[in-house]
Amino acid sequence: MTTLLVMGPTASGKSALALALAARIGGEIVNADSMQVYRDFRILTARPSEAEEALAPHHLYGQVDAADLYSTGRWLSDALAAIAAIEARGRTPILVGGTGLYFMALTVGLADIPAADPELRAALRERLAQRGAPALHEELASVDAVTAARLEPNDAPRILRALEVFETTGESITALHAKTKPALARDQWRGVALTPDRAHLYAAINARFENMLQSGALDEVRVFAARELRPALPAMKAHGAPALMAHLRGEISRAEAAEIGKRDTRRYAKRQFTWIANQMPNWTKISAPDLETRVTQTLAAAGLSS
Repeated sequence: MTTLLVMGPTASGKSALALALAARIGGEIVNADSMQVYRDFRILTARPSEAEEALAPHHLYGQVDAADLYSTGRWLSDALAAIAAIEARGRTPILVGGTGLYFMALTVGLADIPAADPELRAALRERLAQRGAPALHEELASVDAVTAARLEPNDAPRILRALEVFETTGESITALHAKTKPALARDQWRGVALTPDRAHLYAAINARFENMLQSGALDEVRVFAARELRPALPAMKAHGAPALMAHLRGEISRAEAAEIGKRDTRRYAKRQFTWIANQMPNWTKISAPDLETRVTQTLAAAGLSS
């Protein structure tokens, strides 16, 4: 059975396409968005509404607490289990989302990289505090030139992780990635990537953020902020959340927070376009704006008929 993968920038209409496909071919939808896994932000992450979820079975949406550090590896394990269960029911898995790393883990593979070592991580942070990120970047270049060339000299978190992997395993993170194998064989999946007109997409992002605010996103953030979670947690970086929390603290106006949220979301969409162009060369690209054409082209790419 073919698993359908639907990637695209935020606000490009992925969820609508997934619902239409599910109705057409008897599919079930699996989340592939790293923010929509968290239950705290239904509105702010544009998770499918309860009404939309009632139209087709949905999996891996809002099942993780924001205090939890949910990794790509955990998502891959959960997604493979969901795919297997859906196929056992004789239905088609439809994975939809905008997190390119999730799709790469599924179709290219996830490196067998060890978990963080607290003691080593603390020692590396001490070295970072004493010497600075550029010096550690030079150190990384001496053992893993490929990874170092890909990172900015001030990208401290990724530099620390790459050094941690080398000092734990004796191998570069690049070498470990080279040993990866895809979780799904190439004949088990077909992927489409939405590439809508950017001007129209950015306008849709702005309009959607305003609609989120009108639908209660600020109240959602207020409840979330009251939890006082660690700033480094992934859920803290949901687009719009930092700016809206700054507004709630009285640091900026609501209008300023909205503009920052829109800007950050547009920038994220731009990065998603870049990911699609660079990391998904063999995926079918769909630029058509109307839903019916998107459905037809997706089914054709998958060799399926409605």
